[in-house]
Amino acid sequence: MAKKILRSNLELSGIAPNLLLRDVEVTAPFLFKGELNLTGPDRSYLAKLVFYKKNLNALKHINLTEYFHVCLAAHWATAGTFVPTNVDNQIREGLWRHKEVAGHIDRMAQLTIEAWSWNYEQVTNRKALNPSNGQVLSTHEGTWLSVAIGAYNALIKLKKDGLAADVADVILAEITKEEKLLLELREKRDVVNFLRSTALMAHNFGDLDRVMDQWEMDPEDSFRKRIYKLGHRPHESYSPVLAFAGQVNKAFLSVENHRHMSMRQARCLRRSHRFLIPVGPFMDSWGETLGAATDLSLAEKGEIVSCLFEGFKRQDLASGYARAYRGLISALPAGLESLAQDLPFDLVQELRRSPFSRISEVPKQEFEEDLGRRLGAFVCPLTNLRF
Repeated sequence: MAKKILRSNLELSGIAPNLLLRDVEVTAPFLFKGELNLTGPDRSYLAKLVFYKKNLNALKHINLTEYFHVCLAAHWATAGTFVPTNVDNQIREGLWRHKEVAGHIDRMAQLTIEAWSWNYEQVTNRKALNPSNGQVLSTHEGTWLSVAIGAYNALIKLKKDGLAADVADVILAEITKEEKLLLELREKRDVVNFLRSTALMAHNFGDLDRVMDQWEMDPEDSFRKRIYKLGHRPHESYSPVLAFAGQVNKAFLSVENHRHMSMRQARCLRRSHRFLIPVGPFMDSWGETLGAATDLSLAEKGEIVSCLFEGFKRQDLASGYARAYRGLISALPAGLESLAQDLPFDLVQELRRSPFSRISEVPKQEFEEDLGRRLGAFVCPLTNLRF
């Protein structure tokens, strides 16, 4: 890969910062149109992107720490969109191995710790909630864990043991936070948020595992032993609820939550943060939002229906797309007939004959109650736990 040298003499092998800002604008244009609240220190990363979008020349003079900060901000802003920015490997490993990293690693590590508290709620809809205390969990925690374990490995390599221990403490705090959330939701019998959380936890700990493997951490490393494969097997340091949640996700939700490639075709979905996709299969309310949106035309809503149906056929009959379809057409004055001029006749006929239509006909409450009954009957093969 060709090297890029900024006016600050920073040499990069990854994407140039101005092109990174362009990619953010393509996938999250709402960030630059005044739609989001950018105030407060926990949202300053979003304000940073808006500032640089207005001052592109300033990007030519940034150092490694600031480039790392911009990459973090770009990925946090887009991780919940349909096309996240492709800087994963830079913030997980590449920039931690940069030839100038020794002079910047302290501040990069501190930025990583600070990023744990960044407010991402406006830039993702893939969330679970603990209604008792307002705690939110998303896939952003997985993104953070993947960066943090990269920081930890780089700090150990440079013999920054004290700062490495600080990063490790926050990684452990995040794991404990997710464990506590699952335990509380199980205790409260909150089926929907528990199921959402299992999908998010599986993603988050999967990211952590992948980057530990990427850094080739020693299997005998004590810290690795404490945090590796938490969603795959029982662990003496944690409640068996983590392994239980991993098995629940595998049995109930793994088919529903993936890259949503079919939905990338409907570029109108990138117009607003309100249109970001939620955790499947709980997509009824999202569909209602799309159907009621006055800033989407009927032709665009027809395109979304086509993408939902295509995704259903592609992704092993994932029911979330059918639930979104139900929500969308329920918000239209004449239901599917409102889109008669915007969908091919043969597509409508195929849609009506498909299991897609039958799944969409089940009322939301009935659909979720059935999931709850199935979850209640599930026995974890690793732990013998039940919900």
